[in-house]
Amino acid sequence: MSTEQSSFAVVDLIRAKRDGTPLNDDQIRWLIRAYTDGAVAEEQMSALAMAIFFNGLTPAELATWTRAMIDTGERMDFSGLSRPTADKHSTGGVGDKITLPLAPLVAACGVAVPQLSGRGLGHTGGTLDKLEAIGGWRASLSNAELFAQLEDVGAVISAAGAGLAPADKKLYALRDVTGTVESIPLIASSIMSKKIAEGTGALVLDVKVGSGAFMKDEASARELASTMVELGRAAGVNTVALLTDMATPLGRSVGNALEVAESVEVLAGGGPADVVELTLALAREMLAAAGVAADPEHALASGAAMDVWRSMISAQGGDPDAALPRARETEQVRADRDGVVTGLDALGVGVAAWRLGAGRTRKEDPVQAGAGIEIHARPGDRVAAGDPVLTLHTDTPERFAPALADLSGAIAIGDAAPHPRPVVIDRIG
Repeated sequence: MSTEQSSFAVVDLIRAKRDGTPLNDDQIRWLIRAYTDGAVAEEQMSALAMAIFFNGLTPAELATWTRAMIDTGERMDFSGLSRPTADKHSTGGVGDKITLPLAPLVAACGVAVPQLSGRGLGHTGGTLDKLEAIGGWRASLSNAELFAQLEDVGAVISAAGAGLAPADKKLYALRDVTGTVESIPLIASSIMSKKIAEGTGALVLDVKVGSGAFMKDEASARELASTMVELGRAAGVNTVALLTDMATPLGRSVGNALEVAESVEVLAGGGPADVVELTLALAREMLAAAGVAADPEHALASGAAMDVWRSMISAQGGDPDAALPRARETEQVRADRDGVVTGLDALGVGVAAWRLGAGRTRKEDPVQAGAGIEIHARPGDRVAAGDPVLTLHTDTPERFAPALADLSGAIAIGDAAPHPRPVVIDRIG
């Protein structure tokens, strides 16, 4: 916003959005800056967010809204690096540890990956929480450290600095407590303001669909993906999106240290088929978007990706050879009949893992590094009565009862194998 622009009466902007009237560029730029600076009261922004929740934003409003959020902070510039950059953003899911093997894999193929990540809240896990299960690893890096690591190692996974889109941090917290989170324009601007400010040249979006995802149905996920792709491209970032399945948890582990162990398995050439498939699919998209012709499957098989992983963890103070934390207590959930697993509800598993201590209710809550759920049987697997389907892990055994209650009805066993679900549903962009 230029200093010459006059201020506006916030109540006029609230009324306009309430009545479905678009805001102009000057109004939006002033509003976002004034709110970030504390000149617009929380209750006023709450009312405006609710009006947007019901009436949406036009494409022009959304583009300006996103730019205005970016302009409240710094923009990073990676043009001085010796290789192109690409990043991935997932809308969040259960067992979604893909960033961990993906960042070193893409770096091993010649593309720098500045992966600025967050912590988990509720049933979706946070990448930083997972990595903090590794002894000594630190999430917070200065910009100088981040640039140096990208040049030397090729990949960094770290916390986003406070200087990136500070308007988003403030608005996100407000939406969380005012029932206005589930607004596609506000979700899209929140994600894309941070990713555009981050300065990556290419961006691949992993938009989850299903019970364990933010978007439960394909139509909503498709709309969100298309909106974000358009915002990215309008800002000069080569952006594509994959719609991916989140009806069932990804892989065979949910929880911080458990997911790190599974990610290392993938980097060692093993790991669950769905995790490997999605990691490779996203890697191919990131490499293509960055304009680099390389075979990620070869980088995985050759051990090159594992080498980058070890360097990346070491560069941030972690010991890649350290034993991962294990929870003190375990309890198994067993099949109640012979048959084939026909369903394993991602939301039920995710909430149960959260109850066990793998997640948090408030941002300041601690997490248990060893808490979570091991999955022994996934949809399509045959089981006999009494076979273990899940193993629950926690340091605090009083958490087992509420977790088991969340899992009631989450496991379905039938006589016939279910129709296989694709990991990647569609590509947008």
